[in-house]
Amino acid sequence: MIIENSASSSNKKLLGFDVKSLTANHRVINVLKGIFAVLPITLALPVDALQVKVTPTTPKLGDTLSVEINLVNPDNGTNPTVATGKNTYPAFEISPNQYRAFVPTTPLEKAGTRTLRVAGDGQVQNLAVNVLNRKFPIQRITLPPGKAGVDATEYELKRVAAFKALQTLEKYWNGVFLKPNAGRMSTTYGVRRYYNGTFAKDYYHRGLDYAGAAGSPVIAPAPGRVALVGRVSQGFRIHGNVVGIDHGQGVTSIFMHLSRINVKEGDFVKAGQVIGAVGSTGAATGPHLHWGLYVNGQSVDPTPWQTKVVN
Repeated sequence: MIIENSASSSNKKLLGFDVKSLTANHRVINVLKGIFAVLPITLALPVDALQVKVTPTTPKLGDTLSVEINLVNPDNGTNPTVATGKNTYPAFEISPNQYRAFVPTTPLEKAGTRTLRVAGDGQVQNLAVNVLNRKFPIQRITLPPGKAGVDATEYELKRVAAFKALQTLEKYWNGVFLKPNAGRMSTTYGVRRYYNGTFAKDYYHRGLDYAGAAGSPVIAPAPGRVALVGRVSQGFRIHGNVVGIDHGQGVTSIFMHLSRINVKEGDFVKAGQVIGAVGSTGAATGPHLHWGLYVNGQSVDPTPWQTKVVN
């Protein structure tokens, strides 16, 4: 035993380490092996920087698609974008690291699956969203021979187009949108028409009509800044006396055929505040209010905004 110990001691001196250090080194090596064995797997499975949610889950034509995007690593303050077809829509920050973009749909589009291309954090995700078909009411209008329609003025068209294109950074609305007039709804959103037996392919009723009494109050359905005030005397032949409210982030409301206007451009209005009164100015056959809701320049159905909070 003494000789063996002596031999072991001699071997230890020749190798330059003892048993205790050998055992410790083995432990270190085993730990390092474990780290490097796990590390490639971790690198191969990065955390997904884009987390996307689309609502409503079963959209139909005329609905507004809300695309919520959560970023794990915001890319130098650059907001993500959402694209479909030839259109790209901005996403606005609604809370820290959370963004939302609106994608409008209209009765002029075809139902079916469309691809949403979400880009942010240097990543791109393609989502397939199925937009369901929807039956819109049909009206058949017969115009007498020689009956000429009223044409909008160039000034009117330019002012309204610029208003609908607004994409203010601030979000002014909060909660559901109110009914802008106490009258009954006389014409729903999306009505299609035949004129003298010919289908108007590019036409649909771009809003809701309320058959309120002449002079009855029109209120703001949601907070916002008055960005458009137009009058018949200025050349607003189709819209008549009109008020446009910018609710922020690409959402705008337009109120047509007013008999009276109570606000001026630049005013900030609260939900429920009186902005005018029902009339029959412009291209109107009788007193009523036309309320159109636009998202990123496209007319969408206001009804879901009245029944569910859209963030």
